Amino acid sequence: MKSRIRELVVAAIVLFSAIAGARAEDDPVALGVGTAFRLFIERAFASVIVGDPAVVDVHADDDRSVLIEPLNSGETNLVFIDARGVVIANVRISVCGSSPSNGCPIGHSS
Repeated sequence: MKSRIRELVVAAIVLFSAIAGARAEDDPVALGVGTAFRLFIERAFASVIVGDPAVVDVHADDDRSVLIEPLNSGETNLVFIDARGVVIANVRISVCGSSPSNGCPIGHSS
């Protein structure tokens, strides 16, 4: 019973941390399918959660950068979590069918 309550408390803390992280969101990133992009994070992270793995694939090289490979058109978020389980960044990613310079604004998928 105590472990179930502990799990619920941890889940609530993570949820509220994610909400706070979303308010401190980094600038959105627009990419084209097939165009890899390296993203650097200010603070060290322990893990990355990909909102929609059908849109991007993410490879962590170290604890402060990831390589983002756009797979399909769409939008997703990358949530970076530190070793204590605290959300430190929430980055919105928009992927176009072609290069982002061809008019793929954030907030619209092609």
